[in-house]
Amino acid sequence: MTSSSHPRDLRAELETLTTEAFRPELAEIDRLPTLEIAKLMNGEDATVPAAVAARLPQIAAAIDAIAERMARGGRLVYAGAGTAGRLGVLDASECPPTFDTDPSQVVGLIAGGPGAMVTSVEGAEDSRELAVKDLGALELTERDTVVGVSASGRTPYAVGAVEHARARGALTVGLSCNADSALAAAADHGIEIVVGPELLTGSTRLKAGTAQKLVLNMLSTITMIRLGKTYGNLMVDVRASNDKLRARSHRIVALATGASDEEIERALAATGGEVKNAILTILGGVDGATAKRLLTESGGHLRAALEKSAG
Repeated sequence: MTSSSHPRDLRAELETLTTEAFRPELAEIDRLPTLEIAKLMNGEDATVPAAVAARLPQIAAAIDAIAERMARGGRLVYAGAGTAGRLGVLDASECPPTFDTDPSQVVGLIAGGPGAMVTSVEGAEDSRELAVKDLGALELTERDTVVGVSASGRTPYAVGAVEHARARGALTVGLSCNADSALAAAADHGIEIVVGPELLTGSTRLKAGTAQKLVLNMLSTITMIRLGKTYGNLMVDVRASNDKLRARSHRIVALATGASDEEIERALAATGGEVKNAILTILGGVDGATAKRLLTESGGHLRAALEKSAG
């Protein structure tokens, strides 16, 4: 039985959460001039990066564990409800165009399914069973990672997802915005970004949502850096699926090589538009087929492939 079945118990539980705390000093915020409210809100937002900074060692440890498993073919799965779920889906959906990952590599699960991205699905967040069902469809293995995301750290869907994943041998991360959360306790890696009470009491799409976005950015981006999806700070696995990305691909090859426009166009044409391969043909002085082979042998890591071409 979920905690939602006991309204009095749930009210008492919410009373203890920092993210739900009431701030009497803001009780008449609605009477302030708009600019003053904006200044207050901006000041609140400015505190979030420091709260994230306090947990960087835990974040880095989680990333190293995720990358080790993904290098062996594992998947990264986010699971959350409401804002937390939407942020996970957002992060997952941005990985294919940014890092040329298969859509099945980074997955966002939201309580209530895709429709919950735009409409509130009543009761979905309270169901551990729903999390088990959603994850069951993925057939988790020990190479996979499930990141439960919940501002309160008590959402049954997120906690249930982590508990199920851990029982299946997958790596688990619990990302919450309250200390001593059930979610962090249930996970192999607990990351608690304590941002404090919100400007609007309990509106965790504000500071808590910003904190979650910052951490999810780190989890996916730095994992992809570890997996060789970048060369320096260049997105060399970008997928050129439209005019803007084709122009960006050209610019990335230019920044990496300093080659002329004509040489870059020839290299991209010879490698089917693959940025990494094009850079390798120019810097390594190899043809397109050799570039592809060297990158395959190097697990997609461009620096390693360049060393092989030099050798």
